[in-house]
Amino acid sequence: MSRLLFFIPLAIFLVLAGYFWIGLGKDPHEIPSVLIDRPVPEFALPPIEGRERGLASADLRGEVSLLNVFGSWCVACAVEHPFLMEVKADGLVPIHAIDWREKDRTAGPAWLARRGDPYTLIGDDPDSRAAIALGVTGAPETFIIDRNGVIRYKHVGPITPENWETQLWPIVRALQRG
Repeated sequence: MSRLLFFIPLAIFLVLAGYFWIGLGKDPHEIPSVLIDRPVPEFALPPIEGRERGLASADLRGEVSLLNVFGSWCVACAVEHPFLMEVKADGLVPIHAIDWREKDRTAGPAWLARRGDPYTLIGDDPDSRAAIALGVTGAPETFIIDRNGVIRYKHVGPITPENWETQLWPIVRALQRG
């Protein structure tokens, strides 16, 4: 019986060590989404100040596109923004956006005026209605949407040239071809 008592703590340790080992092997930027391979949730957002047209889920049908969630308050959004400007300049894929959780409705438009505007359509989402429907946990987050308005991929964090080339662009290109 005393030998069994010796092995119980060891067994518990090995089980916990296994869970930690598995957890450490996962990519912390990869947050699974239940919306992958499902249509974009229905939403209709008003335009940001200075634009005539907002963004609705219906606008995300008809062509492969990116849907980028950003905010002027978001430091990581400022990091990814120059690369989004390059994607727009190269004409690779339309980029639509949700300006998320702006306390001042002029902050997002002013931020884009200073940095450049890579977006085709932008919806204003100060109350997080569309962001909640999309399962957004922070900014920036970018969704790849196919021609039918179906979410095919969710990227959490800034888009960089590296993750663009290895993750996002291959998916976009395959959807554009197919």
